[in-house]
Amino acid sequence: MSARGVLRGIGGATVALFAALAFTPLANHLHRVLVPPAAPPQPAAAIVVLGSGVDNGVLTASSLRRALAGVVLVRQGLAPLLVMLGPGSRGKPSEADVRLRLAQDLGVPAAALLADARGRTTRDEARVSWEDLAPRGMRRILLVTSREHMQRAAALFRRAGFEVVESPVEELSSTVGQPQERLELARVLLRELVARAYYRAAGYL
Repeated sequence: MSARGVLRGIGGATVALFAALAFTPLANHLHRVLVPPAAPPQPAAAIVVLGSGVDNGVLTASSLRRALAGVVLVRQGLAPLLVMLGPGSRGKPSEADVRLRLAQDLGVPAAALLADARGRTTRDEARVSWEDLAPRGMRRILLVTSREHMQRAAALFRRAGFEVVESPVEELSSTVGQPQERLELARVLLRELVARAYYRAAGYL
C-alpha cells in the first residue's frame, strides 16, 4: 500500500472513531467498564482531598466538587481531620488555601483542617500527605478524587504507605447522551489511561 493510501486509511479510521465516540454509546460503555462504582464511605483517621485546579483564586468546578465532598465527610464525623491539597501560581492563592477558607466558611473548625499546597502531581500529593499524616499516626485515609482518577490515585497512596478507603466524586456521568458530552467523557478516559501507562512505565505504580 502506498503512503497516501496508509494516510487515507488512518484518516478514515480516525473519523470513524470520532463518530463512534460522539454519536454512539461507545464512550458510555467504556466508562462503565473502566471506572468501578463507588462504595459507601467508611471511617478513617483523615480525609484527603486531591487537587483539581484553581484560577486566580477561583476553584474549578471539579475542585469545588471535591472540596465540598470532603466537607460533607468531615461533617458526617467520618474522620477528625480534613486535608485540602492543591498548588497555586506564584503570588496567587493556592488551591489548598482557597479550599481551606471555603471549609471554614461552611463550619469546619480550624483545628480539623490542614492545607498543603506542595503537591503538583498525584505522586507528589501522596508523598506530601504521608509527610503530613504519618507523624500523627494517621495512616487510614478517606481519599477524595474523581471516579476516573481514583484507581491510579489510590494505588499511589497505598504505595506511599496509606491504608486507603476510596470516596470518589461523581464528576462525569456514564449516562450522558449529547455528542459533546460523550467526547468529553472519552477525552477524560483517554487522559487517565495514558497517565496510568506512563506511571507504570516510570515504575510509580
